[in-house]
Amino acid sequence: MILIGCIAAEHVFFLWLEMFAWETAGKKAFGDVLPEQLFSATKGLAANQGLYNGFLAGGLIWTFFITDSVWKENISLFFLGCVIIAGIFGGITAGRRILFIQALPAIIALLFVLLK
Repeated sequence: MILIGCIAAEHVFFLWLEMFAWETAGKKAFGDVLPEQLFSATKGLAANQGLYNGFLAGGLIWTFFITDSVWKENISLFFLGCVIIAGIFGGITAGRRILFIQALPAIIALLFVLLK
């Protein structure tokens, strides 16, 4: 659950970065990937992406309130799987570091859920 909480917090940060700080902190985070003039033009796209990260965070946070152990495990596996798929896709299409920032921690958490 600690790992799931860390991944949820990471996605809340992504939500904030992409929805509310794209043209400020987003430039620092993604300035090596996007030219500066594109941040303003892609603000709406980034906000949409941030919303999806919020849904992922919400699903992971939901697991803290599920009392049935089978449902808790299933919902955890589903949302961690979504994070892994998003991280792999982002790593292939946007930048390799996404594999290590997003997908790898979710893979580790998923393994912990499966091995508990």
